[in-house]
Amino acid sequence: MNGVVVSELAEIEQRQSCSLPSVQMTVFCDFDGPILDVSDRYYNTYQLGLADVQAHYQEQGQTLPIHRLSKAQFWQMKQNRVPDPEIALRSGLHGKQIDLFLQRVQQIVNQPTLLHQDRLQPGVAWALALLHAHGVRLVLVTLRCRTQAMQVLQSYGLMQWFSSIWGASDAEAAYLNSSQHKTQLLAQAVAACGWQETPAHAAWMIGDTEADVLAGQAFALPTIALTCGIRSRAYLSRFTPTRVHTDLLTAAHDLLAPLSSDRSRSIRPTDR
Repeated sequence: MNGVVVSELAEIEQRQSCSLPSVQMTVFCDFDGPILDVSDRYYNTYQLGLADVQAHYQEQGQTLPIHRLSKAQFWQMKQNRVPDPEIALRSGLHGKQIDLFLQRVQQIVNQPTLLHQDRLQPGVAWALALLHAHGVRLVLVTLRCRTQAMQVLQSYGLMQWFSSIWGASDAEAAYLNSSQHKTQLLAQAVAACGWQETPAHAAWMIGDTEADVLAGQAFALPTIALTCGIRSRAYLSRFTPTRVHTDLLTAAHDLLAPLSSDRSRSIRPTDR
């Protein structure tokens, strides 16, 4: 997508008000994890980081005893929030080698040559369309760069489902995944949408990390933690989210169940 289109999308989004008629529920949703599967990109970043460190030391005449983890091993560690220095250590790096690895990973993880490896999570398009069809106001709150998130959503034809998009200006924010940063960003979205004017149960926060759960809890929002992303069910459960689901489509059906029940009760048989 060229810069002109991105600019037009930004202007349209900025003119959109979070207040929509007949809104029954607001869902603040994260991007990486709930909507996009980033596992291939993160694993390839890990592999490239190791390769770059190995090449650096080979130039100095040193051969490193690197043990490259399989994707399953790597992703299991990420889902259980094993720190990156520990992952590097288990891969055979030590001391300054680990520092070089961490520096390299942060440099390349958001490069365009790797970003194209992200994939839409199964069922996401249907989940978003279903929520929107039931009058749910969808607000994207992501630590990914806002313009980058908009480009991805537009490429998949998903922009139309979101009433507003909130993103970070720091390209490294998504990888660092700071709970404080996510809470600050959610604060802006909450203030703009004015969900306080509706009952508390009419707004939810959905995400795949502790940052999402903690951010939602900071505003007394009920939270849904998804296990399709970068954290495991066991790890997410430590933060006591309101509910835990496997993916966004399952969460959508769960959220819409009360609405469907209410509508069913409002339909009365025709008198005969």
